Amino acid sequence: MNAETAAGIPVDFPTLDLRGRHPGPAELKAAMPRAETTFDVATGAVEAIIKDVRVRGFEALGELAARFDGVAQEHPLVPAGALDEALESLDPAVRAGLEESIARARAFAAAQKPADAAVEIAAGAVVRHKWVPVARVGLYVPGGLAVYPSSVVMNVVPAQAAGVGSLALASPPQKEFGGLPHPTILAAARLLGIDEVYAIGGAQAVAAFAYGIPAGEAGPALEPVDVVTGPGNVYVATAKRLVKSVVGIDAEAGTTEIAILADDSAVPAYVAADLVSQAEHDPHAASVLITPSVALADAVRAELVRQVAATKHTDRVRQALSGPQSGVILVDDLEQGLQVCDAYAAEHLEIQTANAAELAGRVRNAGAVFVGDYSPVSLGDYCAGSNHVLPTSGTATFASGLNVTTFLRAIQVVDYSREALAEVSGHIVALSRAEDLPAHGDAVSVRFSQG
Repeated sequence: MNAETAAGIPVDFPTLDLRGRHPGPAELKAAMPRAETTFDVATGAVEAIIKDVRVRGFEALGELAARFDGVAQEHPLVPAGALDEALESLDPAVRAGLEESIARARAFAAAQKPADAAVEIAAGAVVRHKWVPVARVGLYVPGGLAVYPSSVVMNVVPAQAAGVGSLALASPPQKEFGGLPHPTILAAARLLGIDEVYAIGGAQAVAAFAYGIPAGEAGPALEPVDVVTGPGNVYVATAKRLVKSVVGIDAEAGTTEIAILADDSAVPAYVAADLVSQAEHDPHAASVLITPSVALADAVRAELVRQVAATKHTDRVRQALSGPQSGVILVDDLEQGLQVCDAYAAEHLEIQTANAAELAGRVRNAGAVFVGDYSPVSLGDYCAGSNHVLPTSGTATFASGLNVTTFLRAIQVVDYSREALAEVSGHIVALSRAEDLPAHGDAVSVRFSQG
């Protein structure tokens, strides 16, 4: 047994060698490393959960809490006293960290709110673009292998900045905490002024938010929401996919992923540390290094030998780094590296190259881009001011990370005078007849044929 095997670290960080190859967009996208777990695997189970919650409400939630979380539950609403107690007993250092994270996130969120617009198309012809917040939002904060008070911050702050009036939060019940969510989650919610918190996990939380649950013997109603946001595993992401015709969603944020575009100027210890930092989330987490440098790839592998053996969650990290979703992608040069980055469309993309800022400005597909040696993903997870709820599994090609506009709707307001309508009335009549919808034109003409 060699030293690497004895240390329990990955001896096979997979390699995809694209050097000398020039695959087209479809072939390149298909070649990207992805987790074997797919939405298709989870769909049947999630559909059954959603149906059960819709039909049996709190009774179904209680059974699911017993089945998945090992807790007995009559009603999932967290008592106000538990929120207060959690905040009072919060470690002062953790509270200080959360307060700093909140302050930075609020500063960035305040700048994101778009301004209303009004355009006078012609004399007396005004069209306005008005932004209006949704009325109610359901915020999901995962549990499972880690505790995520930072996700409370990331979900709540932009919703509050948007002006959402009703916020409800759900997080999985924890057996070791009497069937309530983790106390640090509760403390973060109270710190942000959220008093409607539910001990509900997984796909069932998404279903409860989307469809609501009427009041009954178990307790008060859980009112349906307009938008569901928050990260989670493949089951949460699948549930969001299945309900998005009923409610808005932020993105299908599944298991986390990081891609790092790096050249010979990168520090191997930094690259390895950042790969490990995301791998510790989940055995299915993806950690990908994209580089034209074989020397760097070798140096990073050597660092992984040391760092994986030394980290707390060695087995979890080893599984993630050894999986088909992780590894090194060797490219001819940084230009091909950028093509790979856009094909992969990472949730988190770090640029650790000599010209990092210039390359970062050319990235088209990523949830968030981290520039240079001193902007690691961990910074974005907690205190950058950016949001860490980001699209995964390649959905960054069309989806955005959580932000203030997630909670806003654009309403168009049309305000024309009689004279302004008269100016275009002939065009409206002509176009309505061309579409064989003459009543459309008549609805305009009638306004000028009555005296």
